[in-house]
Amino acid sequence: MRIVLREVRQPDLDYFFALMQDPESGRMAAFTAEDPGDRARFDAHWERILGTDAVNRTVLVDGAPAGHAAVYGPPGEREVTYWIDRAHWGRGVATAALRELLVLVAERPLYARAATDNAGSLRVLAKCGFTVTGRDRGFAHARGEETEEFVLRLDG
Repeated sequence: MRIVLREVRQPDLDYFFALMQDPESGRMAAFTAEDPGDRARFDAHWERILGTDAVNRTVLVDGAPAGHAAVYGPPGEREVTYWIDRAHWGRGVATAALRELLVLVAERPLYARAATDNAGSLRVLAKCGFTVTGRDRGFAHARGEETEEFVLRLDG
């Protein structure tokens, strides 16, 4: 299995939108768009973020899209995020993609957030050197409730 990151292309957005329609993936991610089915809002969001200095990449597995990964935010507070197609969970795709993203973006520190019950994402982040530095709580649209999350940090 070959995992590569490449620049986001316009056709990738249809795939990303489809990924957000999976309720199990949304529940695991927890902190999603208020209405993941709102295509106009989704398109406006991606148009805005693709026009920033955020690093956005499509994750490819053996040449086919399998998700996306990004680093965004102001200097000193930049955060990683990723969304991997549930069909690829448990296969090392998220870990490999995040490792590649961390090579691409050398600045440190970087931050991440994950729901405290998202064991898979917490494992991925730990394998890539992130450590838990705190907790936060916020409304998770995909769960319809307040959800606790870990705040993680990657130094050096």
